[in-house]
Amino acid sequence: MLKVGLTGGIGSGKSEVSRRLAARGAVVIDADRIAREVVEPGTEGLERIVALFGPEILREDGSLDRGKLGSIVFADSEKLASLNAIVHPLVAARVAELQSQADEDAIVVYDVPLLVENNLAPMYDVVIVVDAADETRVGRLVRLRGMTEADVRTRLAAQASREERLRAADIVVPNEGPLEELEGRVDALWADLAARAKA
Repeated sequence: MLKVGLTGGIGSGKSEVSRRLAARGAVVIDADRIAREVVEPGTEGLERIVALFGPEILREDGSLDRGKLGSIVFADSEKLASLNAIVHPLVAARVAELQSQADEDAIVVYDVPLLVENNLAPMYDVVIVVDAADETRVGRLVRLRGMTEADVRTRLAAQASREERLRAADIVVPNEGPLEELEGRVDALWADLAARAKA
């Protein structure tokens, strides 16, 4: 089993690379999706978050208002650390469960936004960083997700810097241009990973 850590800052295109690797046969374990699962209504995770931040972080239907919670924690590092202390162990347990279900010869890609911030690189055989300049990422998020530039910059500031991420990389996938360019890069990346898995 080849364990691949895949990361990239918000707006870098990491999720797009992740989807394309899955289409080529990778077993993708998406930390963000798992993080949403462990705080769904009725979970222990959501109960603990409400106990810490109050019921005002819930939507009318009882689900977590991630935008409201994000605006609280991304502006306060202590509150972010408290949230992470609840969510990360729950995510880690679910990741271990999914990993145990993968075939022995699988290429398992762990899509982990905060890989660098949480010093997780040593857990993987290979670390891939999807990279784009900060200005490119800001433009994408404003255009594609409708975020304000100020909100994007606050989130960028809460994440590792581009330089820190690149230092952790074994493989860098540049993603400044259109999606068509990304396809060829993912083909080359998949060939590289397949060779490493056989080595």
